Amino acid sequence: MRLLALAGLTLLLFGQDERVRTDVLLVVAHPDDETVIGSYLARIIEDEGRKVSVVYGTRGDAGGNEQGSEQAASLGLVRETEVRKALASSWKVHNVWILGAPDTPGQDVLRSLETWNHGQRLAEIVRIIRLTRPNVVLTWLPATLVGENHGDHQAAGVIATEAFDLAGDPAVFPEQLAAPRDRRNIGNLTEGLQPWQPKKLYFFSDATNLQFEEGQGPSYSPTGKQAKSAAQEAAYHLTQEGKATQRALDKDDLHEFLQPVRLMVGKSLVKAAMTGDVFEGAEAEPGDNFHRSLFADVQSSIALGGPWKFYKYFWVEHGFTLRVPDAEAGVGPGATLSVPLVFRNSSANPQEVELVSKLPAEWGESESRKLTLPAGATYPLWIKLKAPTARGDWFLKWELRSDGKLLGLQELHVFVLPGMLPQ
Repeated sequence: MRLLALAGLTLLLFGQDERVRTDVLLVVAHPDDETVIGSYLARIIEDEGRKVSVVYGTRGDAGGNEQGSEQAASLGLVRETEVRKALASSWKVHNVWILGAPDTPGQDVLRSLETWNHGQRLAEIVRIIRLTRPNVVLTWLPATLVGENHGDHQAAGVIATEAFDLAGDPAVFPEQLAAPRDRRNIGNLTEGLQPWQPKKLYFFSDATNLQFEEGQGPSYSPTGKQAKSAAQEAAYHLTQEGKATQRALDKDDLHEFLQPVRLMVGKSLVKAAMTGDVFEGAEAEPGDNFHRSLFADVQSSIALGGPWKFYKYFWVEHGFTLRVPDAEAGVGPGATLSVPLVFRNSSANPQEVELVSKLPAEWGESESRKLTLPAGATYPLWIKLKAPTARGDWFLKWELRSDGKLLGLQELHVFVLPGMLPQ
């Protein structure tokens, strides 16, 4: 504490509360999401002495329950209890925030962002970054990929990325930064925080095929001790798969927790090797080696809409150069696949076009339909298809033609696999 005399007034200046300071802020969607990288968390907490804090977007109130009859809001309360016990008992992690957004099962990130109340959650995570002042942010990979592909996982990654960019900007959510008029009195509204810019942003994924991650970030092979610690933490989640994990522990079968943890560099504001350790350069001041492209024309005459279109803009906005599949989808056998297509007429005149679908035989007959695109217009269209009942993967194609001339081609790589979430 120190005294500052200003314009005849004496103000008390205090630093921010060091009890909430952290090295790493993990931003995820559901209680038990931390188990996906549990062995890495055990490494940095137990072996390296790093401080970790965790933000959960939801309480997981739409999940299943292997322990009791509780569902919906009651299940959310149980899962919150589980995760707090798991983190505190295993790793002495007590700084845990659950934002209370609704658990939204599905694959569409835009739906999750809507139900989460995107702006509110962004403000909350910016606040938590400014409060905890991490140098490293870990979160789910914001991309549409074959795997669980949970929209809430994607939403956590999207909002964490946005918060990474905004927390250091004093013009963003300035009410968080304004000093309270009378800190020791009641009824203060402004929050007394300071801008904070994390240095590095890393992603992890539960995609079915993780080969694309290689070389785009560090990989950590856990020791037996780290794997056991991760399994012990995961075993607290009895409503989910905790009982199975405990049985594996009893049999000393830790193969699931001995798998390498691969991380991808989303952003680094300091000089560090792509595959170097997460904390390499993390305590340095940000350099000028990170470039973000704010404007880019990502539309063409035909493109995927919905989440795919969103991510085109999102990745350009945030300057990501990661190589990930950008036109793939997963659907259950016999389920309905909804494909959002967007057409653009960039000319000054109306345009008569023909949409030609070229489908594999297993997906039904190819067909064509005619559309009229007004001058300068962008036109969305949803295509609904019945997936085959057999497992496999196919390439679906749509051509946009005018007067026999090919204007554009859009391809979608579709995997039919059991257990896919509804779109």
